[in-house]
Formats: sequence, structure tokens, C-alpha cells
Amino acid sequence: MLQHAERAVPERRRVVLARQVEPAAAPRSDDRLTSLLHRAAHALTETFHAQLRPRGVPVPVWRVLAQLAETDGVGITELANACLFKQPTLTKVIDRMERLALVERRAAPDDRRKVLVFLTESGRRTVSDLTDRADAAERALLSGYSDDEVAGLKSALATLIERAGKRR
Repeated sequence: MLQHAERAVPERRRVVLARQVEPAAAPRSDDRLTSLLHRAAHALTETFHAQLRPRGVPVPVWRVLAQLAETDGVGITELANACLFKQPTLTKVIDRMERLALVERRAAPDDRRKVLVFLTESGRRTVSDLTDRADAAERALLSGYSDDEVAGLKSALATLIERAGKRR
């Protein structure tokens, strides 16, 4: 019966039907978005993170400094979310940064139960130097791209992050 059905289908159509039935090839692991994003982030940060080590600045400390440079006087929950840390992890990082006189905790003026984290003068000097170095590392990595390509890449990533956040 099957042989009879194959003969009834013209050769062209048999090829089309065969293509429709074949399973789609699985993406190679290095073509998956998560892998590409991880590898891109690693390429972008690897050189800069190597500059942090001799200065005695661990990456988690840099992430907090960079965030506070953008928005100083941030609550612990907001800062943990912005730095992609769990609150207990951030608390340990902030404790260390306080001992190094990079940040200080202060009660919020409107609610003394809420603690805000601020850069100290030493923290500002440290983050200023490191921000210049981070910007230089980014410029070096993106030097082969046009301004429009860089803007498009950043826009696409920001949209991806926003959409992923809405799905949680």
C-alpha cells in the first residue's frame, strides 16, 4: 500500500513532503542566545576585570561602585536588583566596602528604618578612575563598529532585557 501511495505523488511533491517531515536541526550550543550573550559579556569584561585585580578591586565591588556612580543614595533592595546580587551577598559586599571607606550607610530621611548606601569621597575617586578604564575597554572592543551599529546593538540588548523582565 505504501509503495502505491509513493508512486501516486509526483517526484517534486515527494521532495517537498520529505523536507516538511524532517526534524529541524538543533541549534549548535555556541549559536544559542544564552551562549552568545555570555561569550560577548566575557569578551567585553575580561580585559577590564584584569585591570581591577592589581588595584585590589573585586568585580562585585566594581559593580556596586559603578551603580552608585549613576545613582548615589540607593536602598539595599534596589541596589541588589541593579547589581544582580541577592541581598545577603550585597550586604557582605557593602560591609567590605565600608571597611575600605568606599561607601557609607545612612538612614533614609523619610524613613529611618530604611538604609541608603552612598559613595564616600574615596569611593568617588576610585569609581572615577575605574569608569574611565571601563569606558576605554568598551571603546577598544567596539572600535570596529560604526556608531549606528553600536547604538543598534545596545538598543536590541536593552529591549531583550526589558522583555525578559516582563516574563518573570
